[in-house]
Amino acid sequence: MATNDQLKALVKSHGDGDDPQFYAVAIQVAAKAARSGQSKFAQELRDLVDDLRKRQPVPSRVASVVPVTQPRGELGSLLTVTYPDARVADLTLSAELHERLEHILLEQRQRDTLARHGLHPARRVLLTGPPGTGKTSTARVIAGELGLPLFAIRLDSVITKYMGETAAKLRLIFDALTESRGVYLFDEVDALAGDRAAPNDVGEIRRVLNSFLQFLEEDTSQSVVVAATNHPQLLDNALFRRFDTVMDFTLPDDVSIRAVLENRLASFRTGSLGWKRVVAAGEGLSHAEVATAAENAAKRTVLAGRTRILTDDLAAALSERSRTHGRRGQIA
Repeated sequence: MATNDQLKALVKSHGDGDDPQFYAVAIQVAAKAARSGQSKFAQELRDLVDDLRKRQPVPSRVASVVPVTQPRGELGSLLTVTYPDARVADLTLSAELHERLEHILLEQRQRDTLARHGLHPARRVLLTGPPGTGKTSTARVIAGELGLPLFAIRLDSVITKYMGETAAKLRLIFDALTESRGVYLFDEVDALAGDRAAPNDVGEIRRVLNSFLQFLEEDTSQSVVVAATNHPQLLDNALFRRFDTVMDFTLPDDVSIRAVLENRLASFRTGSLGWKRVVAAGEGLSHAEVATAAENAAKRTVLAGRTRILTDDLAAALSERSRTHGRRGQIA
């Protein structure tokens, strides 16, 4: 259960109207309960916090924390910026990934407390797993929950045939980390951090990787660095040591497939769906593909003038995604 200090912190944050602090302490209580074997209570408390956060107005929170930031000059060609309002409740994650994400957010929110003890919050996160399993969405949630801008690095502009230029552009990006606090997403990071022991490795590529690793090592900003890859086996081993947390994403299991469908179809009647048949049709699909199938079935329902999702429509939409998925696998 909650410690005396946690109870005092809950009361103080409530009295101050500090919702982020209130939620952070509540998640601390949930984590402590989970470690002591009270998993049901811990999950109920996390769900309650997620529900309260989802109902909380977002625009004012984002605007009050950070100014509108737009990369300028050469940096503008290397970064794109968005201001996500995504929340943890928008994700469908395994219990393990959910808890790890909450802990990352907790450490970020409590960074001043950690600093008083000479500790630093987790701020380098590596996301691995198949396409469409929630890696980019997780980066958006980290930005949305912390009220920070999301800077997506455009690797097509960073990587040039002149490796010296590539390193110089990386330096610009890491300088920006210090000047503008945000979440910086290096998607498809294997393009920068391929294994130096690979047989087709060349010296210039190795120097780019060494520069990237050095910049990560030297970075002491308050920004959050998120790197994502669909091919973790291609990454150099040294990269893993530069990240505080590695989160491995997988294709959704039966429970997650149903959760994604229920979330996307929340405004429709789904009580009479044949879930066994529907879930079976979604096996092997990614979270994104399941969500796309749900939207396709929803559009069919709307255009037919109905409010109830039919099992046939949803199963057919999922099967169509499965056929498309299969064709992509054959092409690959």
